[in-house]
Amino acid sequence: VQLQASGGGLVQAGDSLRLSCTASGRAFSTYTMGWFRQPPGKEREFVAAIVWSPGDTIYSDSVNGRYTISRDNAKNTVSLQMNHLEPEDTAVYYCAAARWLRGSRTTVVSDTAYGDWGQGTQVTVSS
Repeated sequence: VQLQASGGGLVQAGDSLRLSCTASGRAFSTYTMGWFRQPPGKEREFVAAIVWSPGDTIYSDSVNGRYTISRDNAKNTVSLQMNHLEPEDTAVYYCAAARWLRGSRTTVVSDTAYGDWGQGTQVTVSS
């Protein structure tokens, strides 16, 4: 599946932003979708995921309670609503897909479990 992420931008601390990722191809509903981010000078890290079935959501501790991941299988899209943004949220955000993926949290949050990646969208939060 090919992924196209959008919605990044420059915002101030406390603002909100919504990222979207559109997938091409069929059987989108069978893919677990994840968002990862790579802050400047740091390794890529897990942000959130929504499992293909039964739709469980998983968040990193740093965004839990501020971010919400959702999907619309009819539109082949996954979204990431980001509220109360902080300068530490500044990063390139990537969406990723993994067909039939589910299992332990350890499995779902690992970037090695995802075979398809979007091109990334920059999110910059100023203080």
